[in-house]
Amino acid sequence: MKLIISRKGFDSSAGGVPNPIFPDDGLLSLPIPDEHSPIRYGDIAHAGGTLGELVEALTNRTLLAHHGAHLDPDLRAEDLPRLPGWRPMLGQHGAAQSHLQNQGVGPGDVFLFFTVFRRVMLNKGQYQWLPQSSPVHLLWGWLQVGEVLDLNSDTQVPAWAAYHPHCYREAANNMLYMATDKLTLHGQQTQWPGAGVFPYWRSSLQLTAPHSTKPSLWQLPHWFYPEAGKRPLTYHGNLQRWQREQGYTLLQSVYRGQEFVLDLTEYPEGQQWVRKLISENA
Repeated sequence: MKLIISRKGFDSSAGGVPNPIFPDDGLLSLPIPDEHSPIRYGDIAHAGGTLGELVEALTNRTLLAHHGAHLDPDLRAEDLPRLPGWRPMLGQHGAAQSHLQNQGVGPGDVFLFFTVFRRVMLNKGQYQWLPQSSPVHLLWGWLQVGEVLDLNSDTQVPAWAAYHPHCYREAANNMLYMATDKLTLHGQQTQWPGAGVFPYWRSSLQLTAPHSTKPSLWQLPHWFYPEAGKRPLTYHGNLQRWQREQGYTLLQSVYRGQEFVLDLTEYPEGQQWVRKLISENA
């Protein structure tokens, strides 16, 4: 099994702002803008309304409800009306997809999605950024690959998947990763779905080290440290990025990049970590 720590959601370059942590500790990863997508922010259900008003408020109306939204990964069934047979899915293309392909990512492998979050407050009925809050990197969802669909081939896209933004994108190496029905770990099917979101902030979901003023300094479990002979998390081959500290591993993560892959045959503790994250937070 391979573990992919995958950057998905608003950030300073895509969307322009962090993603909200609500006053009740609720998490919401916002889909990045996409002018080619058939989905609008105003189409996506949220809190009894739509995502349009929230996105307008948090971006100071830089993005509007009628703007296109790249709903990807698409993990929540309730976000849109669905056709029978719908499954959560993730699209990828171009250089990032080439990296996944070169790493042999496919059925059975698990994506953990992260992005930058910051706390918001409610002021006169509208959400605003909490002034004293700092941005942090948090894990917010997962997807275990059940099937990979090549959108550049003659393969028929299922009707329930045809709305996905990657089906409207002409790009090299354009793929859809469909989720499994149930998550399988250590060769055994679990009770958890093959994809989902973590609805609330918990310390176990925070990648950013608690003492850090920079989101990109991560505090990871001790077993992440690349011992001699082990291949480190991809894009993090410079060992100066890694250090041990008080039972943890600190990693200065790269500023950009989307898909970071770890081969769990070399880090067998990873499957138990995934199990623990999902069992405690899903």
